[in-house]
Amino acid sequence: GAAGYGGEGERVTCAAQFPGAEERSDMEMKLWLVLALLVGTAVVYAQEDDDDDADIVEDEDDESPIESEPAPSTPPPKVTYRAPVPIGQVHFSESFDKGTLEGWVMSKAKKEDIDEDIAKYDGKWEVEEMKDTKLHGDKGLVLKSRAKHHAIAALFDRPFTFDNKPMFIQYEVNFQNGIECGGAYIKLLSKTKDLILDKFVDKTPYTIMFGPDKCGEDYKLHFIFRHKNPKTGEYEEKHAKRSDVDLKSYYTDKKTHLYSLVLNPDNSFQVMIDQTVVNSGNLLEDMTPPVSPPKEVEDPDDEKPEDWDERPKIADPDAVKPDDWDEDAPAKILDENAVKPEGWLDDEPEYISDPDAEKPVDWDEEMDGEWEAPQVANTKCESAPGCGPWKVPMIDNPDHKGKWKAPMIDNPNYQGVWKPRKIANPDYFEDLHPFKMTPIGAIGLELWSMTSDIFFDNFIVCSDKAVVEQWTNDGWGLKRTAEGTAESGVVGQLMSAAEERPWLWIVYILIIALPVFLVIVFCCTGKKDSAAEYKKTDAPQPDVKEEEMEEEEETKKETEEQKIIEEEQRSDAEDAPGNASQEEEEEEEDEKGQRREKSAQEKQSAEQIEEEKDSASTN
Repeated sequence: GAAGYGGEGERVTCAAQFPGAEERSDMEMKLWLVLALLVGTAVVYAQEDDDDDADIVEDEDDESPIESEPAPSTPPPKVTYRAPVPIGQVHFSESFDKGTLEGWVMSKAKKEDIDEDIAKYDGKWEVEEMKDTKLHGDKGLVLKSRAKHHAIAALFDRPFTFDNKPMFIQYEVNFQNGIECGGAYIKLLSKTKDLILDKFVDKTPYTIMFGPDKCGEDYKLHFIFRHKNPKTGEYEEKHAKRSDVDLKSYYTDKKTHLYSLVLNPDNSFQVMIDQTVVNSGNLLEDMTPPVSPPKEVEDPDDEKPEDWDERPKIADPDAVKPDDWDEDAPAKILDENAVKPEGWLDDEPEYISDPDAEKPVDWDEEMDGEWEAPQVANTKCESAPGCGPWKVPMIDNPDHKGKWKAPMIDNPNYQGVWKPRKIANPDYFEDLHPFKMTPIGAIGLELWSMTSDIFFDNFIVCSDKAVVEQWTNDGWGLKRTAEGTAESGVVGQLMSAAEERPWLWIVYILIIALPVFLVIVFCCTGKKDSAAEYKKTDAPQPDVKEEEMEEEEETKKETEEQKIIEEEQRSDAEDAPGNASQEEEEEEEDEKGQRREKSAQEKQSAEQIEEEKDSASTN
């Protein structure tokens, strides 16, 4: 009984039987620490997103003393909207927070070279808050109509002239209903004598076109500028190279995004979304077509000589068709070794008329012709190797070689691919300062979209970086803070953080996968605790069984020895003096000695067996 319930012997036996238990416990502890570290990392990054947001403006009425008693829950800080105001000189700024289109002119013109029904710019514009606004009082310009042409423009406060100062262009867009096919780009209209805002159309001259555009699965972010040829005076569009960044989420997440373009006097440019660079380059090197044309061009009057040989390979003129080449041998022949499979049903067709089909009630034989049941597979053919007349199958003809052709060899007269000679480009010019573009006098939106309710806000064009940064903090920064505050707890923060840092998805997956892995490792592949199982079922353990067998053998030996002693005592009592001869006494003594010797040998043998078992258990 003592050996079966948690005695010292049991503890030693369990430790010997499961030597890896403590190591597995250490491994489990390390894995749980890794899991906790991953969770902490993800939460810290999510919180850093909130800490980096623009300053939060709280109501002045909430300046009450701090209570000593802790509140049961901390409500999110209330974000109060305040219209952004430029802190310095700007060429143009608009927040729409007056609630009107004051200063903006809607086009009354019509598009050329298009059907009259869709030529009008009759799409509607409104100034209103976003449908799901998180910042009450913040208004913007909203494209309201679907599948219509829209055009609206406003004059700059003062024209922008490209000299020795950089140019900052920035505005916000929110695709409230997503975007199927349409644009949300702006045009900075060239300052010309012919610029009349109510006649603004797609062909109105512009200097820069910038912003998002999407149709189907093609997500674009345009940066185009019109460059004037100094020799001809003609304008040509120059397109920035395409961004390598995946832009899809900016069009589908229904969040407000900040689009920025920076042009510098050294011809460098940067395109940013939410203050993150998504494209950059140089106006001289990263535009298509290039600003400066090539120095040499192909001579348009040059012609290829008639004897010019462009063939790298020709048929060998010395090759002769072999005598045994049979061009008439067929590609396929009958298989002479084929035998019709046993059980082939020659008299059964492969398809039969559907016996369950019925002629439709409205079938008119005069108009529809004679009705015939549809054909279905013959069920009798399902268990047979085939149905219908058996035909010998065709196989490839090993003697077929086809039409003989001379092998191809290198052309000894090959002269290469002919190209016209190069001449000096008569239209060549070198413009080392493409930054100096045509001055800008107005901003315009000329758009067509299959999706309505596109929200525009906080336009600004200026040359001072500090002014733009302050405008950004007071406008988009505050909006982003409000949207972040509205996120649902930690989960919302984690999701928002992952959108900006996609690598966090790997952390989240590990956080979910690690517990599952731990469960599999420590519950499915680990050894069972036999001591605990024994305590639940009272089933004897292997080492306990051996101990009980040894105890039974010792008890049995002790019983036999006791019986021998009792027999000797009874014999002594019966053999009184005079009742037996001396011979009989000697015989009895001999028998007793033999029994004692036999008992001693058995006891010695049992002790040896026990020692051997203990030695084996220790090894």
